[in-house]
Amino acid sequence: MASPTETQVARRTQADRSAATRARLLDATLASLVEDGYVGTTTTAVAQRAGVSRGAQLHHYGTKEKLVAAAVGHLAEQRAAVLRAEVAKLANEENKVRRTLDLLADLLSGPLYAATIELWVAARSDPALRELLIPVEARLAIDLREICRENLTSDPLLQQMTLDLLLGRGVSGLLTDFTASQRSRALDAWAEMLATRNSPPTK
Repeated sequence: MASPTETQVARRTQADRSAATRARLLDATLASLVEDGYVGTTTTAVAQRAGVSRGAQLHHYGTKEKLVAAAVGHLAEQRAAVLRAEVAKLANEENKVRRTLDLLADLLSGPLYAATIELWVAARSDPALRELLIPVEARLAIDLREICRENLTSDPLLQQMTLDLLLGRGVSGLLTDFTASQRSRALDAWAEMLATRNSPPTK
């Protein structure tokens, strides 16, 4: 009979293997969403990309919707954590508001953001996907609002307007050519508006 210590080690080892398998599946799902889109992302293709068996994929995420929602949630948590870490480095900078806007704009743009937008569109006519995505998006919205509150303004309306501006700019940027100088001018203007309308951020 295995000793309690041996049993605990075996359980930890199994837990570590399971966590590693889930991580590979989530990373493979995100890569597939970026390269192949939602329609082209299949559970079989993800399992092959991740280098895990089809059975292991089904064990951890039984449906495509659950796999995709978990991947997007995983990404959102990671990116929000990175954003918080980067914003924390700006604590003593004079242009903290403007730099924070840049970091938020980076988060809400690019290929991974494009993949997320595609999921929103797919969820409009896919009840199962929509049900799983709503809490993921709600958690991210709370995180972003909190970052705005702590670093940009204590005004809830301005917090939401900031996110609406960046979300809209991110969507528009998927289809139109928005240069770095245009983005810089837009964020400069918004930072100036916040400076004139702003209540100090609250901690």
